[in-house]
Amino acid sequence: MPKAVIYNMAGDKVGEYELSEAVFGIEPNEAVLHASVKNYLANQRQGTQSALTKGEVSYTTKKPWRQKGTGRARAGYAGSPVWRHGGIAFAPKPRDYRYSLTKKTRRLALKSALSAKAAEESILVIDGLKVDEIKTKPFAEFLRKIGAEGKAMVITENVDEAVVKSARNIPGVTTTTATIISAYEILNNRVLVVDKAALQKIEEVFA
Repeated sequence: MPKAVIYNMAGDKVGEYELSEAVFGIEPNEAVLHASVKNYLANQRQGTQSALTKGEVSYTTKKPWRQKGTGRARAGYAGSPVWRHGGIAFAPKPRDYRYSLTKKTRRLALKSALSAKAAEESILVIDGLKVDEIKTKPFAEFLRKIGAEGKAMVITENVDEAVVKSARNIPGVTTTTATIISAYEILNNRVLVVDKAALQKIEEVFA
């Protein structure tokens, strides 16, 4: 059964947490993880790119020169896609890139990502993740003590404004809650700093 080290808010090791085999102990499915990451990135796209086709560029439709007798290649209009500053042959237009995966696929991707992190021993459990005041420096020091420098994701049970505001100015550190984590965010961070209550909620929801 996979295990994770439990720390207190002072940064000291206080024990070990036995992670759920059903959520943190499966064989990661790379194909499903790939599909999940691709889906997440596609859904983040704004889709606002736009270019002009040959019918939309601002040019006269007059024939540049006569068809025969000049020795030059024949040309019909200055806005032709083969001409410099002409229209784009297959111009991208604003579109929605969003698509959805099945619930079963999303859950398997999440479990695969969590299992991969558990295998790397990159899950740090915090016994009562709470800060008394909104201050960045003490929170950054706490992360340094538990070895969570660099890209780290702090997961709380519910939205904790004090934790969010204390962490938001630390480079590479993001915060989220147990119910809205995604496979992409898990894989995109080096370490997961998880509140014990949030971990129990993850096991309860996804087991």
